[in-house]
Amino acid sequence: MDSAELLDLLGNENRRRILRLLATKPCYVTEISEYIGVSPKAVIDHLQKLESAGLVESRVDDQRRKYYYISENLRLEVRLSPYGFGAKSAYPASTRLDLTTCRHLSIDVNHDNGPDLSDLAKELNALEQLERELSMAQRWVQGRLTDVMEKLGEHFDERDARLFGGILSELADDGSDAESLARELDAPLPVVAEALEKLAEQGVVERVDDQWRLRS
Repeated sequence: MDSAELLDLLGNENRRRILRLLATKPCYVTEISEYIGVSPKAVIDHLQKLESAGLVESRVDDQRRKYYYISENLRLEVRLSPYGFGAKSAYPASTRLDLTTCRHLSIDVNHDNGPDLSDLAKELNALEQLERELSMAQRWVQGRLTDVMEKLGEHFDERDARLFGGILSELADDGSDAESLARELDAPLPVVAEALEKLAEQGVVERVDDQWRLRS
């Protein structure tokens, strides 16, 4: 399910309350109904939508009661600023992911903890602290992105800052042709081509054969 569908699904307050409850323990319909204060029929409707999306699953106990529980582990991020809007969903990475290849991260990935509760408690505490630090880092990055876009707006027409910024960002690593830039930026080719010509007139980029590059 893409992020837009997830946003629509989670836009309902009762569905969010159901998920908050299921995040604490599996529940059956009557429990959920009593907790959030809506009819069992409405709860079943919400659960069906969540189940169809793959967010919850159900199982039947020995007393033939159907319990619902969260089946998916994902992160939904929404970014909104004067320079852009975006949403993305991210699923947990494999434990085999080699974080040492991420040159900007300095995370201790050596955790060979056994079943000892003391070791597990320490790792849990460390991961929760890391999660808080990453959240702060994300806020810092978002603030810096806004600052950089505002500075770009001082150099270019404010209406063009986002497009020009996207082009310059794509060209920062290597050269690219206009067609590839249009695909990466999800923008019409004529608009990107016109922007490149404007940037060239200002001496910011140059064209070498079919490739556009930042001027040094």
